[in-house]
This record gives sequence, C-alpha cells and structure tokens, in this order.
Amino acid sequence: MLRPDDVDEPVSTIEQLLRRDRAIAITALAGVCLLAWAVIAQLARGMGDGAGMAGMTGAMAMPSPAPWRPADLGALFTMWSVMMVAMMLPSAAPVALLVLNVLRRRHGSRLPFGATAAFLGGYVLVWAGYSAGATLTQGGLHSAALLSPDAMRVTPLLGGGLLIAAGVFQWTPLKRACLSHCRSPLHFLGAEWREGTGGALVMGLRHGAWCVGCCWLLMALLFVAGVMNLAWVALLAGLVLIEKVAPAGLLVGRLAGVALVGWGAWLVLARA
Repeated sequence: MLRPDDVDEPVSTIEQLLRRDRAIAITALAGVCLLAWAVIAQLARGMGDGAGMAGMTGAMAMPSPAPWRPADLGALFTMWSVMMVAMMLPSAAPVALLVLNVLRRRHGSRLPFGATAAFLGGYVLVWAGYSAGATLTQGGLHSAALLSPDAMRVTPLLGGGLLIAAGVFQWTPLKRACLSHCRSPLHFLGAEWREGTGGALVMGLRHGAWCVGCCWLLMALLFVAGVMNLAWVALLAGLVLIEKVAPAGLLVGRLAGVALVGWGAWLVLARA
C-alpha cells in the first residue's frame, strides 16, 4: 500500500536525487516521443509523395491497394504502434514521473529507472495490443472496400457513424470512470501500488487498460480523416492530453463530444 509520505515527505538528499531523476526521465521520454513523431511525419510525407514508406525502409512499407500480405499487416502494426507511442506517451508522462518519485522516496539510493521503464513498458504493451486490433480492423475494412487505399480513410457514412459513436461515448459513465483513473494518478497508485519491477509492469498494464478504455474510440477516429493525416493525428493527441492533464479536461472532452456528434450527423445526413 502506498503511503502519503512516500510522495510528499520532504528530504533534501532525496529531493536532489529526484530533480536529477526527473531531468533524466523527461529527457528520455521527450526523445522517444520526438522520435515517434518524426517517424509519423516521414510516413505522412511518404504517403503524400505517393511513395509510402519506400523512402525509409522496405520492411515498413505502407500497404498498396492490392490484397494485403502478412508482411503488409506487420508493417501496419508497426505503424499503429509508433502512432500510439507518439499520441499516448505524453499523457502518460505525469504518471510515470510520479512512479519514479515514489520509487526514489521508498528506496532511497537504489536506482528507480528499471521499475519505471517496466511501468512504461506495460503501458506501451497494452497499446500495442490495441494496435494489433486496429491493424486487423484496417485489414478488414480494406477487404470490404470501405477504406480508401490512398488516404486510409473510411467511407463518409461509416466515418459519420464513428464520429457519432465517439461523441456519445464522451458523455458516458464508462468514459468518465476510465478518465478519472488517468486524471488522478495518485489515487490510482495508492490503490494499485506493487513493489518490484514485476509489480511496476503490472501497474503499467493496468494503467494502460484504463487508458485504452478512455481513448479507444478517439483513436478509432483516425480512420475518419485518414490514418496518416498528420494534422488529424496531432489534433486527437492534443485532445487526449488536454482531457488527462488540464483542469478543465473533462469539460473539454464533453464539448468535443458534442462537436463530434454534430460532425458525424452532418456526414450521415449529407449521404442520406
């Protein structure tokens, strides 16, 4: 069980170590996020040039309009995984830093980076599972001719339905329950704290599960404006970050839900 003094007790030596630890962790997290965004930007640029990922590596080439092979699905899974890291890791950074804080206070001179990395690894692993589901979904949409091969965008009618579903979900009790765990990391850690690297991995898995429960429909909206539409990717990532860390995040999320329903209804009615 996590004790309040594990988070709040002021100890000068520990505080010095914490400042150093935070600087290292923030630098590492920023580096990973920037690298992921750079890969996404390259992917988007390659699609805009009609070259897919050929300008980067053959192993990660974007699938063509032809029937997709296992290698194509593997490339898609890699693409989705990189996108989820770029979009979701910034919103998980405050929780990871809090885990680092608690580990340092509880264990003093012992380096806490291994357990913190395990926490983030569990978090990313859950989103990798989501990426696998998104990959299979995209393959199914492609096979059903519901996905444009150039922009990776669903038909307007299906896109409108996704927008309405995501907008309504923003107002549901399930969304609020999942979001509350993301917005209150201290409460989450107080209830879920586990010792050791294995315990940190489990905490990361559980936190990632709550995060997927909160954001899975928002991430599905990548199919609406184009999976590799860089502006749309950035907009959704910004909404997720605001929902989780801003004081008015819950209100912003609900207002976004209203806008999504309106946009979706317009798309559906335009096709009626």
